[in-house]
Parts: sequence; C-alpha cells; structure tokens
Amino acid sequence: MLTKIREKFTGGIAIAILALIGIPFLFFGVDTPFTGNQAAATVNGSEIDLMQFEQAYRDQLQRNPTWAQLPDEYRVQIRQSILDSLIRTRLVELYLSEAGYQISDEQLTASIQRIPDFQIDGEFDMETYKSLLLQNGLDPKRFEASQRRQLREDQLRRAIGGTALVTPAEYRRYLNLVAEQRLVSLATFEVGTVADSVEVTDAMVTTFYDDNDTMFLTDEEADVEFIEINRDSVMESIAISEEALRQYYEDNQDRYLQDEQRQARHILILFGDDEDSARAEAADLLARVRAGESFEALAEEFSDDEGTATRGGDLGVLTRSQLPDELGGAIFAMTAGDVDGPIKTDFGFHIVRLDNVLEQGPLPLDQVRGELLTELRERDAEAALRELERQVSDVLFDATDMQTISAAVGLDVQTVTGFTRKGGEPIGSNQAAIDAVFDERVLIGGEISDLIELDATRSAIFKVTAHRAASRQPLDDVRDQIVDAIRAQEATAIILGKAERLLAALDAGEEFAAAAEAAGATVSAPTLLSRQQPDVDQAVVAQVFMSSKPTQNSPVTGQVANSDGGYSIFSLQAVLPGRPESIPLADRDTGKLELAQQAGASDYFAFVQALYDRADIVVSQDALAAQNLLQ
Repeated sequence: MLTKIREKFTGGIAIAILALIGIPFLFFGVDTPFTGNQAAATVNGSEIDLMQFEQAYRDQLQRNPTWAQLPDEYRVQIRQSILDSLIRTRLVELYLSEAGYQISDEQLTASIQRIPDFQIDGEFDMETYKSLLLQNGLDPKRFEASQRRQLREDQLRRAIGGTALVTPAEYRRYLNLVAEQRLVSLATFEVGTVADSVEVTDAMVTTFYDDNDTMFLTDEEADVEFIEINRDSVMESIAISEEALRQYYEDNQDRYLQDEQRQARHILILFGDDEDSARAEAADLLARVRAGESFEALAEEFSDDEGTATRGGDLGVLTRSQLPDELGGAIFAMTAGDVDGPIKTDFGFHIVRLDNVLEQGPLPLDQVRGELLTELRERDAEAALRELERQVSDVLFDATDMQTISAAVGLDVQTVTGFTRKGGEPIGSNQAAIDAVFDERVLIGGEISDLIELDATRSAIFKVTAHRAASRQPLDDVRDQIVDAIRAQEATAIILGKAERLLAALDAGEEFAAAAEAAGATVSAPTLLSRQQPDVDQAVVAQVFMSSKPTQNSPVTGQVANSDGGYSIFSLQAVLPGRPESIPLADRDTGKLELAQQAGASDYFAFVQALYDRADIVVSQDALAAQNLLQ
C-alpha cells in the first residue's frame, strides 16, 4: 500500500528535519520594507511587524520549497523558529544602539567599495554598484542602511570573539580528534537500482495525486497594467537650448580651468658611449635647423626618440609637469617659433622647437559640452520628476482606469502578463512592485495602487486586470514527476526493510560481509576512514565519527541515510587516535585559528542567548498559528 506523504514526516525523520530547521535562521533576520498595524512579537517594547514576519516566512519557503509539504504541526514550528530569529536579531540591534556602537560614513564607504561584485579590475565602480542594486530591486539608501547595521553587528562579534582562548591541552585534544581514523566495513543499498525495479500502476499515480493536494500547484498570477516614472526617460526628454548651455558654461568656467599648455617638437640624441660626440652631433643639427633645413625631416632622420621621430619630432600638447625639469624649463621659457638646444637631460641632448602656446584658462565649450548637458538635464529632471509624481498623485484621487491617468500625465500604460509573487518581465523581481500588485486592495479590490518607489530612479502605479489563483496542474502534466516520486518512495521503503533485516542478522551474530551480501547490499572491505575522506559519502563519514568507540571484541553497528537517497549499514571495528605531529605545521596553525574562531562564535551565541533570557518578549500566538498571509 502506498505510504502517504504525511506519514513520512513522523517520528525520527521529522525530528531530524526540525532539528535542522532552526539553525539557518539564527541571527539572520530579514530586512524588509513592510509595515503594518499588528505585531508578531514585542521585544523590550520594540515591535516586530507582522508583515515583516510573514515576508521572512515566505522567503524561507521559497528557499526550501519542500517545506510546503510538511504537516501543519511542523509548519508552526518552522514559523516559531523564524520568529525566534527575528527576535534575536532585534535584541542585538537594541543592544548596539544602547551601547553606542557607530559606523562612520567613511567606514561604510570603504566596506562597500571592498565588495568584489561592485568592482571592475579590482577597483570599485559606481555604475556597476548602481546597476546591480537596480537589478535586484534595492534602493541604495536601504542597502547602505543594512550594510551599516551589519558592520555594527560585526563590531560586536569581533569584540566578543576576540577574547576567546584555546589552551594547549584543548588544542592537542582537538588535533587528536581531527587526525583520528576509524576502521569501518560498509554495506550500501543504492536507491537507483531498487527504484528501477518498482512497478508503478495508474491507481498508484492517481492515489498519490489525490493524497497530495498541495503539490503540483501553478503559481498565482496577475495580469497588470502599470505606469512608470523613470528618471532616465525624463532626462532624455529634457531639451537644453544652446543659449542655456552657454550661460551655464559661463557661470561655471572656474570649474574647467586648465594649466598653460605648449606644443613643441624635439630631436633627441642619446649619449651612447661618448657624451661629447652626442653633444657635437646635437649642436650640428641645431645649426642645420637654424640654417633653414626642415626640423621635421631632420627629426625623422636623426632623432633617437622612435616614438616621435616618425611624426617629425612632435611632442604633442604638454603641461609643465609632464616634462623633465631641464626640458620643461626650456620649452616654457621659449616664444612660439623659437629653436633652442642642445638641452641636456637624463636621456641625452635635445634640440627643441616651440610651435604653439595655449594660454591658461577655461577648457573650450566643446570639450565639456557633454558633461554640462548631463548636469543640466539632471538638475531639470529633479523638478520634472517631482512634478510628474504630483500630477500622478492628484489624478489618482478620482481616476478608476489607467488610460485616464495616462492621458492626464502623458505617460504610456505598460502591461505585464502572468506576473507572480516572484515577479515578471518587464518589471523584474522588484519586491516593492510585487508587494503593490499582490496587495489585497489591488489584487482583489480592483483598485489602482498608490505611487510606489521601486528604487532611486523609478516609481510606478499598478492596476490588476486579471487574477488567476494558484491551481493544481492536470494529472497528465505531472504524471512523470509522480512516477519518479513513487519509485523513490517505494525504493526507500524496500531499502529500509532490507536494512532492518540486515541489522537483525547482525544482532543475531552473523558475519557482516555474508549478512550484507544476503540482504542484497554492496559490501566494501574494511577501510580506514578519516574525517575528510573524499571518496565516501559525507553523511556516512559524519555518522561513523559520531558513533561511540567499539570494544576489543564488540564492533559498533550503525545506520545512516546517504546524501543520494540510498542507505548504509556500517560496522565500526577500531579507532586509531590521531598523531598531531603528522599534521603539517601550517595546517596546525590554521586549525588553531579556526578553533579560536569557533570558540568566539560560541561566546557570541551565548551572549545573544543571555540577552534573550533577560528580555521582555511577548509573542503573538495568533501570528504563529496563522497561514502565510502573503500566499
């Protein structure tokens, strides 16, 4: 008879799942923009908003979709764990505020600039920073506020963790355990092999489908009309007259001052092995230039500066700081058309001709035109954005359809089909947009949303034109998934039965290898396992090293579910203590540091637990028992 999903989540398996559930939430509160009128909990007088709690619960379900299959009693325990995490996070925040922990703007900036995702070629890039935040629906102010909170908490972690000590005796015991080896025989049942032999009937498929009415659901969807106010679009639409541009240039000339620049040519004669000979050659070339020969032709033929010789010795436009002292001094003392030399520098002797002098003053308008146009558009965009937002807000009072608003403010109505609680193009996964669309007033009531700020550059209003509740996919569409699930489930039941018979045979005194082969398991020869054994399932390794040590004549038998769905029975026959001296010194030093960090983390958790034990905490039992309000 097919075992129901609900029956799978009972006994030891359910306890194991719930033991793992609480761990990931600890001190990882979810920072959300939700606000509401009810509290999921009150912590020393500070409320944890109900919608914040529901958002955290939804986020965890999205990360762990199989939890949606858990029975109600376990769902409540998951919600309790999430709320407990939010409470501990709030306690830390309150303590940091009371203790006066502060993060300066300079510290915050340096921290964000060190994040690799915001860097190009190892350097922080502002455009990349803004683009990534925009893609993830994050407002820079909120992101920076969350980073500031995290840095404050890191200060506290370091302050507490930095006092942790590891004694030599503790460390030696640690090394003994790390290097310990255990002699084990393994009998493994492969789920894939057993699953291939399971026959699945149409009746089994139908029963599974009927018994699991929360599985195989389509996403809840909405078809949406929206009007977006986009800063970039507003900027592009702003026309700047030439008169306004020139006036702005005149008003800001002092921002674009340039140093005096000079355009010159040179012929370079390197010292070589004979400095006097180089000087004489340079003097001869100077005489030939002054006698009327072409400077450009002589430079191309005789100059040892290969970079400029082909250009007739042209050095380009230069400032005083770009030239060596001797050469710069000469060029910036000359009058346009003068020829001078030989001038000695560290490179050799130079013959120089000054072609042009560009006086100190503002850069030409054409060189700064693009920058000035951007500044003017950004300035005017702020006023235009505020005016557009005001117009939209005014029209919202009376309008019942998006076309009326579109006509009034001159912005197009855009549409998105099949928008889900995970988002949808062209809006993307912006959480503020998702919250606005799935607000009950908008989703069910047919209202137009308030003007919602999506990020620092965009805001929008939304209207749902069609709503499709989550529904079950037809049986035929999910038949293959059900067959695979049944085979895996039946295979697991068969394997557990074989494992129980093997354990009974071992308890009756049968030899391990013979009993395992009789049960249909794959048997391995006795093997020495280390804690970092790469070729053995890590679930098996962990269980073996959690087992008690065997006596001389009595191996320890154990069982463990493998990571791939199979099952293993093991016989632990001996334990070999580790030898710290066999571990490389560098690895030992690293291990000591890691052990101290673990001790510091434990001290931090203990500190937070102490805050928790002393806190005045009131939890809403209704909030814990409620179904997810956001589904």
